[in-house]
Amino acid sequence: MSKSKLMLILAACLLVLVPVLGAQDDMTDVYGRPLPEDAAPYELQTWRTMCRSDAVEITFAAAISVYQRICGDLSNQFGDPLVALDNNLQLMPGAAESWEPSEDGLTWTFHLRPDQVWSDGTPLTAYDYEASYRWMADPDNAYDFVWMWQGVIAGWDEAVAGEISPDEIGYRAIDDLTIEVETQTPFPPLPNTLFFWAPIQKAALEAHGPEYMLDPETTVSSGPFILSSFTAGEEIVLEANPSYNGFRKPILRQMIGFYGDLNTRFTAFQNHELDRINYEALGPAEFELLENDPELRDNYFPTPGDFRTEYLLMDTFNPPFDDQRVRLAFAKALDRESIVANVIGPRLAIPAYSFLSPGFPASDVDGELHDIQGYDCEAAQGLLADAGYPNGEGFPALTLQMRGEPETIAPRFVAAAASISQCLNVSIEVNNMEFSAYMESLLARPTTLQFGAVSYGMDYLDPANMLGVWVSTGRHSWRNAEFDSLVQEANQLVGDPEGRLEMYRQAERILVEDVGGIFLNHRIQGDLFQPYILGGPRELNAQGLPGWQWGNDGVWSTVYIGNNVLDYDTYRNDMGLVSE
Repeated sequence: MSKSKLMLILAACLLVLVPVLGAQDDMTDVYGRPLPEDAAPYELQTWRTMCRSDAVEITFAAAISVYQRICGDLSNQFGDPLVALDNNLQLMPGAAESWEPSEDGLTWTFHLRPDQVWSDGTPLTAYDYEASYRWMADPDNAYDFVWMWQGVIAGWDEAVAGEISPDEIGYRAIDDLTIEVETQTPFPPLPNTLFFWAPIQKAALEAHGPEYMLDPETTVSSGPFILSSFTAGEEIVLEANPSYNGFRKPILRQMIGFYGDLNTRFTAFQNHELDRINYEALGPAEFELLENDPELRDNYFPTPGDFRTEYLLMDTFNPPFDDQRVRLAFAKALDRESIVANVIGPRLAIPAYSFLSPGFPASDVDGELHDIQGYDCEAAQGLLADAGYPNGEGFPALTLQMRGEPETIAPRFVAAAASISQCLNVSIEVNNMEFSAYMESLLARPTTLQFGAVSYGMDYLDPANMLGVWVSTGRHSWRNAEFDSLVQEANQLVGDPEGRLEMYRQAERILVEDVGGIFLNHRIQGDLFQPYILGGPRELNAQGLPGWQWGNDGVWSTVYIGNNVLDYDTYRNDMGLVSE
């Protein structure tokens, strides 16, 4: 062989080897990209979170169950929804690169980005999304979020009721890269309703059933991570998916979930066993400690979150709450100001007199609704007497049921029950139910939940979502025909955005006056990060708030571990990733 030919072969070999060698560089990620200059070595690019040891969890996919998804941060990593939210809560392309409505507003067409694949090498197609929505609409699967598209997707209500086949719903694949969604009436926020639901793989679903995701031998992912190992109740390990070709390629190498008591999260965070905790792990005592610790204080970032409101709900179809005077008496016996100041803490909440949190579209920014349910014990006692229960005499004993609340949240509802009980001289016990049992009781028709405490945050940024859950076909056992009509008319109003918002404002006034719910507080949300968590959480959005926003799943593409992690003794040391 001539020397020139040998040199050509060696050069060709080097061209093949360079990407491989680059991928093995400790400052290069799985996609061959260099890490940020201030990043720790790739081996240390791990994220660790705590999973609920007391939860009944069955899936990683929101399309299988919303309320029984496995382990918070980890559950949204196995696929991309058609649309996503940016750090300003604005709609952006997800798996779909574009979408448009038909001229009559009844059909939306979504165009998938080409070249997206599952981790088994097969293409991600519109038929995977179609199969996912058909699975959700099948009454045999008892999906726990069917109300989301009731009155919205054509044929959805009939399929859920078992009157037509799920194959007939108005969510259909036209070809491999095109999805068509037909609505019952024009529905402007339709794209917003699709951002939460990543697809199930049609082939795996048909071959193994929805449990395919739980076994590393059968699992497939079209998202940024793939399941490496899963021991229920012990540990979950995800690895960066090298075949992922979506909009949020991660810098992180690995995500780890371990099971524990959520009430110990703050202690675990202090011990650097966790990389982030949210506001739910922080009570007034923790906030006092945070305020006095510069490192903790500088790494706590407030956000609007999902505009979550805590409230009490009632079965208004049966006594005693079928009487609006009783409901209003309970509402006016609730001393929200005192509970926020002395139980919750002003860093974590503001009193609520209506459902929509300040800043949410159509919310009561001027406080016009405050006096309706505002605390007035004397007026509350008069209302209860007018309803036939003077000084609480003859009023039935009640149990306020909570939805598996942690120790940082439960005291606010206990205080709410105490406030009402003391003012009205009625007996109210408090019981913290297991989460799934609570939801089953709430959603049963007729409901088996007489008196409950719960929180609700948006699924998408539009009043159609938040107020839609109070429409009589939704999750609450309350019905008001005028409210239903206003919300349903506003939902399909096109071309008059301010008029649409005004209709929602009128609807919320009805909800407050008729006391469909008793509103306790709006949460002030936030996240506490370790000082070595860099990237998206520290990037400000247009409002000057940190970029780690609820719904901004794209932020995972920017999160990385800084090289200052070497200054701390973290779980990475225990895993042998850091040499002593």
